[in-house]
This record gives sequence, structure tokens and C-alpha cells, in this order.
Amino acid sequence: MAEMMDMNVQYLSGVGPRRAALLKSELGIETVGDLLHLYPFRYIDRSSVQKIAEIIPDQAYIQIRATVRSARLLGKKGEPVTTDNVKFNLVNRLSVIVSDETGEMEVVFFKGIKWMYGRLIPGSEFIFFGKPTVFGNRINMVHPEVDAPDNAGTGILTGVYNSTEKLKTGGITGKVMNKLIGAALDMVLPTLKDTLPEYVIQEKGLVPLPYALRQIHFPTDRYALSKATYRLKFEELFLLQLSLLKQKFIRSRSSVGIPMPKVGEAFNICYNALPYELTGAQKRVIKEIREDLRSGRQMNRLLQGDVGSGKTMVAVLSALIAVGNGYQACIMAPTEVLSQQHFANVSKYLAPTGVKVALLTGSTGAAARREIHAGLEDGSIGILIGTHALIEDTVRFRRLGLAVIDEQHRFGVDQRARLWSKGADGTAPHILVMTATPIPRTLAMTLYGDLDVSVIDEMPPGRKPVVTRQFGENKRYALYRFMKDQIALGRQVFVVYPLIFESEKVDYQNLQKGYEDIVEQFPLPDYKVAIVHGQQSNEEKNFNMNAFAAGRANILVSTTVIEVGVDVPNASVMVIESAERFGLSQLHQLRGRVGRGSEASYCILMKGVKVSKESQKRLDLMCETEDGFVLAEEDMKMRGPGDMEGTQQSGLPITLNIASLAHDGQILSDARLYADHILDRDPDLSAPVNAPLAAELRKDKYLVRDYSKIS
Repeated sequence: MAEMMDMNVQYLSGVGPRRAALLKSELGIETVGDLLHLYPFRYIDRSSVQKIAEIIPDQAYIQIRATVRSARLLGKKGEPVTTDNVKFNLVNRLSVIVSDETGEMEVVFFKGIKWMYGRLIPGSEFIFFGKPTVFGNRINMVHPEVDAPDNAGTGILTGVYNSTEKLKTGGITGKVMNKLIGAALDMVLPTLKDTLPEYVIQEKGLVPLPYALRQIHFPTDRYALSKATYRLKFEELFLLQLSLLKQKFIRSRSSVGIPMPKVGEAFNICYNALPYELTGAQKRVIKEIREDLRSGRQMNRLLQGDVGSGKTMVAVLSALIAVGNGYQACIMAPTEVLSQQHFANVSKYLAPTGVKVALLTGSTGAAARREIHAGLEDGSIGILIGTHALIEDTVRFRRLGLAVIDEQHRFGVDQRARLWSKGADGTAPHILVMTATPIPRTLAMTLYGDLDVSVIDEMPPGRKPVVTRQFGENKRYALYRFMKDQIALGRQVFVVYPLIFESEKVDYQNLQKGYEDIVEQFPLPDYKVAIVHGQQSNEEKNFNMNAFAAGRANILVSTTVIEVGVDVPNASVMVIESAERFGLSQLHQLRGRVGRGSEASYCILMKGVKVSKESQKRLDLMCETEDGFVLAEEDMKMRGPGDMEGTQQSGLPITLNIASLAHDGQILSDARLYADHILDRDPDLSAPVNAPLAAELRKDKYLVRDYSKIS
């Protein structure tokens, strides 16, 4: 059975080497199993036959039973072509008039004319299936499917599969795909064993696999289709969660963590000296981290929190628990600017504690580096903050106990793995991964399925909402007036341009033109404008960014390099040019750069003349809510999980063929709970009854990289 599913698709009846090559290049289909896991993305109801008089042009698909009245061959200019010794290379189209008892309509063919002309003989009756269109005030159908009345369709609902122009021109039409899948089912199903144990099928009320595969491709009715769909979605999500949770179970039993039983004096001094009360969400997360650190097992926790929710404070207090237990901690950030910012904030918090904190980045000088290396090795530096420089081989800690990684997705896998090896006495450090990109719950459960997830879902008191508005090009001068008013009040302004690809000349031209326009509208000496983009050197970038952060420039014109972490409390206006070109998560991240001070803040979404329906929906959502998690859920529904910023690099652990993280959250939660329940009883899946599950998880696609060790 497995051999049949693994058989190369070229040996399936009707395929052959040429079609097999097309299926592989266009759809990634190599085996018969791959073909059977290509599921229809929608279904056409072939069960009803309409009367010609009832047809309306905007219907999706219709089916009529009609008699051929006439068939005419027409040339390139619409002139009739004589049928005596016809030269088909001069024929441009075939126009066929068909009728039933209620009226008549035209059916048109531009391809396969010779064959259709020979088939559609006046007086013969056929079933015509296609999309109605209007041409010259008449309803017609272009290239409908044509069947003899006794051979119309293979089921009531006909599946429609993803296709490409190359597939169609290569002869793999929708109808051919249906035939190939029918042949594959006939070959495989008689000997197909279920991938799930019998008790799982019984307990979860699932239909058997052979039934599910037959019904997903050729449903007998809507009810059978819904049962098949549920079975296949549940199986896909259940096996995915089972593979992730199995790793987590194995690790929780085998990974020894550095025990940190107390909070220590430095923690208490810092906590009591805070100028404000922590939010309930921050307190809850610190409690969860505290439990992990004293459990004797290694912590692997993902901390999600919207921009400005207070993740840095949680990181500092967690680091102080490590220090209080005689260990060191490090906080790794993706950019120098963000590292410097963390260093400034953390130094402020640590001032009363006497804990020594150091900053190590690519631009740290040789003398300072030597001093830091010595301080790390003798243990006098308690907390090290920095960029990738932290993972260089020359950086050796005396007793590293906790590693905090900010904006995790911006670090490569190998870089993170090197941090892992720096723990005290060869024991891996506790890991806290932080992200300000809100990840929908279903995606977090999948991308980070083997990590524990904490969420800060509460904003610190006193943070004012950011007023978000969308402007068209006709409001540009009103925008400039508004910017001048804000600058007159002593505020600063970000202006961000989309740069989708570093090499896109058009984007740089727009950025450059926008910069020149702003310099013209905001001239020296009254105004100072700085510019930052990817083609500048690091020195140039840092110089301009620092000029803005220090208040020496009123306006910062930039590409999205400022997306992560630039903290300028005095900046109260974020102008996003061509806002329709950004995804929701990115727009939300950019908006989070303002509203950090005590003044009212504004985010202005400048949009182009032509905005697609979907882009307009994104801009409207931005104006309606500031909740990053609501926006992330919507973003995933609109764009799919693989496209969300920050997740492309990680990708999903396996390809989902039928389930959707955006729409099947309930099935995913149920599948995860059930997987948990099974592993509670049999963590290694070694019981004979679970042999089918163990066999499935041994397949290549479930050999998920252990995210915990590289986070």
C-alpha cells in the first residue's frame, strides 16, 4: 500500500514522463500520494440542469441540456468560412447555436475547433457546462465542457484543483486532473491502511481514510464532503501537534536546567525602586518565568507582547533572578540601535542594584572589548547586552544562566545555536525568546509548538492611543501643515517609504523624490531633515538615526529599517507613504514607533490613487483597532500564515495541504489537546496500539527541526 502511494506519478495510467515533469514543476507532485493530497480548493455543483431562459450572466457556473441547432465556422474578422474543403488554419472560432424548450443561446469555441465541429452535429443533444458571459447583448458560453446526456460528470459535486497556464497548455485540464485522480484512487484505495489507530478514529468520531480520500475528491453529497474534510484536517493538525509535543515531552524529561531557587536581593531592590506599578500581565509572566527557573528543567519560553507592552522590564527582572542565583544573563537584540536602547534603559533600571551591565556590539572598540571579555570571564559583569557580537567564540561567560533573545526571527538558526553552547558548566542556559510581532494563537502553537508561550496582553497605564487616519494624495499639503504644527509644538516626525526589495530602483526614486520634496517644504534653518536607507553605510545610518533620536533633526525620512525598536519618545507623528503596499503586521509595527511619550500621537496612512479592495480593508482595520493580536489574526486570514512578516524565514514545520491555521483554530486546539492526552499515556508512542502514529512521525516531513534549541 505504502509502495503505491510512494510510486512515481509517471507510472499512473494517463500520466507518462512528459505530464509527470509538468506536474512536478508546476505543482510539486512527484508521487501518487502527492497527487491524492492535492485537494480541490472548491467544488462545482453539477447536480442541477437549468433552462436557457433562467440564465443570468453573473452566475458562476451553469449546466444546460440542449440540442444543437446550427454550427458556423468564422474567420479572423468574423466572416463565415465555407465548409467545402475547409482549411481549419483560417478558422478563428466556432459559433454553435443550441436550444431547449425555453429559448436558445450561443456556445463559442476558439480551440479544438476541428474536433468540436465534427462532434456538434445539428439535431444532436448534449449537456453543456460552463460560465455564462454576455457578448453583443446576448448570453453565451465560451469553451464549456460538453458531455453526452448519459455521461455527465462523475459525481454531484466536481472538484476544482489549483492549476497553471503551463498545465492547461500541456493538456492537464480540470477534466484530465479529475480522471488522473480517479485512476489513482482506484489503484490505491483497495489496499489502503489507515494512518490513524482504530481507537483514535472511534474516540474522535472520524470517517476511515479510504472513505475520506474518495469523498474529498468525488463527493456524493455535501454531508459526505464535510465528514471527509473534517477527518483530513484533523489528521493533518493532529500529527503536526503530536510531532511538536513529542519533542517537548522528550525534552522536559531529559533537559536538565540550571536551578534558580531564589529571586535574590538585586531583583527586590530593582522591583521596589520602579517608578511605576507593573501591569497584571507583566506580573503574571514574571511568575511563569520564575516557576520555570526554579523547576530544575531548562526554560524555553516565547514571550509575546505588543510594541510598548513592557517586555524589556520583564527581561530585566528575569535577568536579575539569574544574577541573584550567582549566574550571568545576556540580552541579544538584532540591531545596534536596539542594543544601545536596551543598554540605556537597563542601566537606568539597574542603577540602584549595583549589578554591572555591559554593551557589546560590532562597533565596540578593541580596548573596551578586552575589558568586557575579562569582566565576563571573572564574573564581575552580571548582564551583557548586545548584537550578534555576543555569540562570537571569543565571548566566554563565567556562568551564563539565562539568554534573552529579542525579535527572534531576525537571527539565523546557526547564530542562535551558538549561544546555546555558552551555558554554565556545559548546561544549556534558560532561554526566553521575545517578539513584538503579535503572532496569532494558532500560528504560535505551530511555529513554536514545543515552546511555552506567555503573552503580555495589557498596556502600561498612561500610554495614549495613537490616532490613525488615512489620507489621499489630495490631502498632501494639509499633511505638511499638520507636520509643521506638530514641529512647532516641539515634536518630531517619522516619514516611512516602502522598500519591498533592496534593489527596486522605483522605490529608491520614490524615497529620494519624497526626501527632496520634504526638504523643499521644510527648509533650513527652521527645519532639519535626516534620511536613512539600506544603501547607506552603518556609520551614516547610525549618525542620522542618532541625530533624530537626540532631537537634532525634526523629521526622519526612511525605509522600514526603523521598524524594529527605535525609541524616540518625542516623535509624535508617523507618516507611512504608499501605506497600501505594507502588510498589517508591518503597519502596526511602524505605528508602534510613536505614542511612546506622554503627548497625543498620530499615524497618517498616505495611500495611492488605485488601492485594491484587500489593501483598503487593511487600511480600514488599522484605523479601527490598535490591538496587535486582532490585526495579526486578520492579517493571517487575508494573506495566509506563510506570508506574515517574521514567519517566512521560519516557515511552517510541515506543509498543510487542507487545514488552515487562519480558519481551523478550533480543530487545531482540539487536535493539540488530544495529542497531549495521548502522549500523557504513551510519551514515546511505543505501545503497539500507537504503531501507526510512530510510523507516520518517522516520515521526513515530521522531522521538524528542534526549535527549542535554536530559539
